[in-house]
Amino acid sequence: MTKQVKVVLGSVRTGRAGKAIADWIMQKSKEYTGNIEFELVDLKDLDLPFMDEPVPPMTSDSYTHEHTRKWSAMIKASDALIIVTPEYNHGYPPVLKNAIDFLYHEWQGMVVGLVGYGGSGATHSIRQLREILGFVGMKALEDQVTIGQVWGAIDGKGNVKPENTRGDILDLFRQIENS
Repeated sequence: MTKQVKVVLGSVRTGRAGKAIADWIMQKSKEYTGNIEFELVDLKDLDLPFMDEPVPPMTSDSYTHEHTRKWSAMIKASDALIIVTPEYNHGYPPVLKNAIDFLYHEWQGMVVGLVGYGGSGATHSIRQLREILGFVGMKALEDQVTIGQVWGAIDGKGNVKPENTRGDILDLFRQIENS
């Protein structure tokens, strides 16, 4: 059975490096010979407002707003996620936290691979994100991919330079498929 994996781009900042990194992940997914279909979900395109559902998602998944129902359907159609997160001031962006907070039941048991980027590789934001993901019922893979010195990490062809990368994206794909 083919696994459906959403690659969630967790930054909406103008000029964000995350778009190039998410595109690199999608490019690398074409090299992967396993049984996974990948789809990019850009939170900028999703355009969720700050959490505006009248009932906490932990208590009900009967959503009032169309944007929440759309986000829920995307996640329900997924077997796993890869979250691409920057590190802003040693934390992950509020837009990513907001997107997580919109849902609850959809996250239960969801396997998540993490790809972080920043000046020093996003270890702080990933650590914080792992804690939140666990609280809402997701299962973050132990291995991760981090990209440091991000401003010089992308070459002219859109590839992430190996010297700026810790972890193996293809191995992350294998772990997702085998989870």
